[in-house]
Amino acid sequence: MEFSFPDIDGPVAQRGIGVIAPFDLALERELWRWAPLEVSLHLARTPYEPVPVSLAMAELVSNAAHLRAATHDVLHVEPEVVAYLCTSGSFIHGLAYERSLRETICLAGAPDAVTTSGALVEAIRHLNITRMSVITPYDEILTAKLHDFLDEAGCATIRSDHLGLGGGIWKVNYRTIAERIIGADDPRSEAIFVSCTNLPTYDVIEPLEQALGKPVLTANQLTMWACLGRMKLPMMGPGKWLVNVF
Repeated sequence: MEFSFPDIDGPVAQRGIGVIAPFDLALERELWRWAPLEVSLHLARTPYEPVPVSLAMAELVSNAAHLRAATHDVLHVEPEVVAYLCTSGSFIHGLAYERSLRETICLAGAPDAVTTSGALVEAIRHLNITRMSVITPYDEILTAKLHDFLDEAGCATIRSDHLGLGGGIWKVNYRTIAERIIGADDPRSEAIFVSCTNLPTYDVIEPLEQALGKPVLTANQLTMWACLGRMKLPMMGPGKWLVNVF
């Protein structure tokens, strides 16, 4: 009996992105939808912390020791970049703190590093955005920290909405998210940012961008965009304003 191999030289050679995720991440599948075929995601998680989503939790999941340990956990498979996949954990103390998180990851051995909030700043500068609306699933205190971060980055928050959730963020349905995005839109806003890597957004981005006529930027989307840009690869999926220029 003869067997014909479809491609004896396969599979496609993989290029890796290391992902440091908070312990409660439930949207790994959404991340994969942004990735080209040749890209693999290698996840490590921060230790479980028995606290609700809050400023305290953001402090815990951005602890430098946790980031170093998680970086070591993914280095053996040789990722080209390591991403800290947490919006709040990377914006709570401003631009200098965000930069220190990337430095921590690189000092732990990563060839390059991205954070979700750092990717947001890159997108703001890439698109020359100075006025933005924001949606978060957080409480008022943590949402205010995002406003401060954006202000430091030179982007004014024109309108803001928050869901006030202490957990189960990944369970929010698309209808609720879309209604909140539409409600937060403002003619003065040049884009809308949807915060939190645990809030599902993939399938609402394209229809809302068409309806609103402006970028709808989301946490997972921006993180993957920044990682793939460093790898000189295109981002799959919605986000027509985010085109990597190589």
